[in-house]
Amino acid sequence: MTIQTTTHLNFHGDARQALEFYAAVFDGQPTIATYADFGMPAELPGAQDVVFGRVESEQGFRVMAYDIPGSTRGSAAQSGTTHRENGTTITTAPFFVSVRGESLAEVTGYWDALSAGATIVEPLAASAWSAGFGMLTDSFGVTWVIDVAA
Repeated sequence: MTIQTTTHLNFHGDARQALEFYAAVFDGQPTIATYADFGMPAELPGAQDVVFGRVESEQGFRVMAYDIPGSTRGSAAQSGTTHRENGTTITTAPFFVSVRGESLAEVTGYWDALSAGATIVEPLAASAWSAGFGMLTDSFGVTWVIDVAA
């Protein structure tokens, strides 16, 4: 028996933009359904927000997302802070999304795309355990760890 796990991200009104961004970064196909699609009257606030969203790519990338009902547009997807201090990554973020590739060239493409408008926590570079490791928090407030498999 096998199972799959998929990261599910919670947003505050910008899930559609995040899903479209991740689809472009990872060459995936987004699936997006709104609260209105599931019967909420279209004129109500939040009806066009995402109740179910997913991005999947042929390379195996998967993420799900939705807009928390009644939340304020533009808030971070997660709470917490992440920064470098004395050579160590310090964080209070409740989770990271980890993307691991087989080569530095492969992950560099993802890194370059995700870093648009992002806060770089740790630049993508060789590390003691990997040919490439980096961490950033994207413009939607999601922290990503990008690395090359050892």
